[in-house]
Amino acid sequence: MAIKTVFYSFHYERDVNRVQLVRHIRALQGQPMLKSQQWEEVKRRGQRAIVNWIDKEMRYKRAVVVLIGQETAGREWVIYEIEKAWQEKKPLVGVRIHGLSSFGSADRAGANPFDKASGVSGIPVFDPTRTDWWGNIDTKATYANLVNNLEGWVAQAKVRR
Repeated sequence: MAIKTVFYSFHYERDVNRVQLVRHIRALQGQPMLKSQQWEEVKRRGQRAIVNWIDKEMRYKRAVVVLIGQETAGREWVIYEIEKAWQEKKPLVGVRIHGLSSFGSADRAGANPFDKASGVSGIPVFDPTRTDWWGNIDTKATYANLVNNLEGWVAQAKVRR
């Protein structure tokens, strides 16, 4: 059975525009996207409120898709989400999004966040990034590659045994 409902894990401030592009593909159904004001409201209520929001949104999702940007691996809540998914034996997969356009420009690839998560290993990470003849990231070709492959990549998510 194809995985259709997922929890997207990502660095909100830096990558929200790239994540919106992923969500517009509509191959998968993710948790509701919080607006920046809503996310700030959750954060103001403290760490317990953030944990509760993550736990609630992840509860009935069939997989966790970590959308990896330049700074994703350094985000405390992304690591929490990875470790929680692993502990709960939810399928995990990473997709690099640095090559998608955010306000007209691409980013640099970031570190693999699965390397920073305790006890997590062997998670596949897919990179749709395409470059032109000069080695520059082609954001349109990258997006097209993501559209064509996202559902198949998520189907290859790894579950802790």
